[in-house]
This record gives sequence, structure tokens and C-alpha cells, in this order.
Amino acid sequence: MGKEQSLVVVKPDAMQKGLMGTIMDKFAEAGLEIVAAKVIEVTQELAQEHYQHLKEEKFFDELIKYITGSYHTKNVLALVYQKDNACNKIRDIIGATNPEEAKPTSLRGKYGRITTKGVFENVVHASESVEEAEREIKLWFRPNELTETNFPTQVEKTERQEVFWK
Repeated sequence: MGKEQSLVVVKPDAMQKGLMGTIMDKFAEAGLEIVAAKVIEVTQELAQEHYQHLKEEKFFDELIKYITGSYHTKNVLALVYQKDNACNKIRDIIGATNPEEAKPTSLRGKYGRITTKGVFENVVHASESVEEAEREIKLWFRPNELTETNFPTQVEKTERQEVFWK
């Protein structure tokens, strides 16, 4: 299997706690290579599209408030990492979605928590599969924001020439 790419999002609670470097260090120690990075404020639209598969869950509204910064800073750090078997390696480093079920040595086990309101503050998101990684990377990044991409692109004529996903 060749190099896989995965989206990683350092969530608002981790940004507020200043954990960006700690999180990035863990991935660097595992030999993962950064091919894209940007700090952004997550819009309602991006959050809803990103978590579309959870829209029927009772916690969906809280999840959207959490990722858009209603409880912490509004900024997140969006990253794309690559390596052989990247999705599984990254998921192992971050741990289970529920911080109480995550290995204590994982990022979520060390730094995550569940609030008294039941909100999972689990510090980081990572793509669950190669297929999901492609969908998420294309949602969060333009092709020209990656130094390498595994996905086809095309050039479209606009007022200025830009690169778009095929």
C-alpha cells in the first residue's frame, strides 16, 4: 500500500489549551509527513458538511457548537498528513472518540474530557478511512494548498487561474 493521506483537525479545546505543538510532535515521532496546514475559523456550513454522517444524532447540535468555537476559541488547525497506512496510524495515536475510553497514552486519553453537559472535548479529529480522508481533505483544502496530493485535479478558467478538484 502506498502513502495515504489523512485530515487531522486540532479542535478548539486543544487550540485554547495550546496543545498544537504537542499534537504535531506525536505525529512527527511516528514519521508522518505534513503536506498541508492552515489555521481557520470553522463555519456553520463547513461543520455541518464535515459531520453530515452524524446529523441524525441527538448530539449533532452540540457537536456543531463545539467545532465552530461556541465553547472555546473559534480557531482550529487543519492539517493533512501522509504516510503508509496513515489513517490507522493517526487513529491509534489519537485514541478512541470518547476520551474516557481512550488509552491513557493517546492524545484523547491524555488531554480529552467529557464536560458536565456531556460534550466530548476530544482535542483532535482524524479521518476514519482512506475514503473518508479524501472527502474531508477536499472539503477542508483546495488542491493548491497541499504540497502533494493523491487525488486528481483540474485547472478551470476563472478571473485568475486556479486549481480545483476533479
